[in-house]
Amino acid sequence: MTDLRPLSDADPAVADLLGREAERQRSSIHLIASENFVSRAVMEASGSVLTNKYSEGYPGRRYYQGCAIVDAVEDLARDRAKALFGAEHANVQSHSGAQANMAVYFGLLEPGDTVLGMALDQGGHLTHGAGVNFSGRIFDFQAYGVDPGTELVDMDEVRQRALDTRPRMIVAGYSAYSRLLDWAAFRAIADEVGAYLMVDTAHFIGLIAGGAHPDPVPHAHVVTGTTHKALRGPRGGLILTTADLAAAIDKGVFPVTQGGALNNQIAARAVAFAEASTPQYREYAHQVVRNAAAMAAEMAAGGARIVSGGTDNHLFLVDLRSLDEDLTGRDAAAVLASVGIVLNSNPIPFDPRPPYRATGIRIGTPAATTCGMREPEVEATARLILEALRHRGDDARLEAVRAGVAEITAAHPAYPEGFPGHV
Repeated sequence: MTDLRPLSDADPAVADLLGREAERQRSSIHLIASENFVSRAVMEASGSVLTNKYSEGYPGRRYYQGCAIVDAVEDLARDRAKALFGAEHANVQSHSGAQANMAVYFGLLEPGDTVLGMALDQGGHLTHGAGVNFSGRIFDFQAYGVDPGTELVDMDEVRQRALDTRPRMIVAGYSAYSRLLDWAAFRAIADEVGAYLMVDTAHFIGLIAGGAHPDPVPHAHVVTGTTHKALRGPRGGLILTTADLAAAIDKGVFPVTQGGALNNQIAARAVAFAEASTPQYREYAHQVVRNAAAMAAEMAAGGARIVSGGTDNHLFLVDLRSLDEDLTGRDAAAVLASVGIVLNSNPIPFDPRPPYRATGIRIGTPAATTCGMREPEVEATARLILEALRHRGDDARLEAVRAGVAEITAAHPAYPEGFPGHV
């Protein structure tokens, strides 16, 4: 018989860990650009009875019986995604953004094909051709980067790299770049060399949904994204494409790169797409951008060098050498975590240090904005970050920073009414 005891009775060890994690989330300021806090409805759908159902294939074409309900759930999620982003076709089955990218590559390319993507050490993602990743091991990835002087993507360089390498696909998008990209210019280059244009919006698809970021859907052959970052949904991937490429993309997901769908996560994505279609979400997305700009400006005013001079989206990078020549990203992130400010170390363009140590930190505002923080709170947080990093050896100063963090999190907790399902 299925054990119907609550988690606290069935497995106290796991229940205790979840409780501790809930407290960590409530008592910290969260500035990891790829994290957010989902709604109770998203959490309930993610933990629903749909986790029990196996369903290889697509609605109306499953390899298992008993899929009528999950078919309806997936159709709902696909329809909501198409409506939200104005896409002709949506695939909602990818387990992650990396697997969404993999599915597109295998759906439209052959192993060994040339692909042009943004260099990992200048703002790109592992799946944009890093040698340690499947993308760089299976496909012939070539790279474009940023201008050493401006730290911006130079479209003339992108075009020249495309003309030189004649890629089958060009990948636009990033995981650590704080400026806007010119989708029309990317498409013009792709058309000139006969390439597909894939835009990886994993980090900023939520801003697109809220109208706070230029929309690549009208320009790209394929758009990939994740639902768990600024979109504020469950962990998972999303692929948007044109009708003529739908069959190839769907095949790239199943059966080429995945088996059964995670139906509970698809249901939670459907909830998130509905939430992202509201006026409240649009205001949230714009506030994310305003908060990032205000925070970057406050840190710059305090003496920190912001890579490229600022931000147009939800994140920015700080060159730690402007604060202390010997301070690494790894050490800075550890110091800040000790006072309740959670972010990640990150290489900056042309970083002299190896990635694990890095010279920068990446700061993102989606989760903090979900908690209700606005310009005054993120500006105060910027000052706390600078105080902690400049006085990281002074216990009294660090204790004062902890008190400042506690004041902000008390006023802006992750879940004011307590964590849904908190044990």
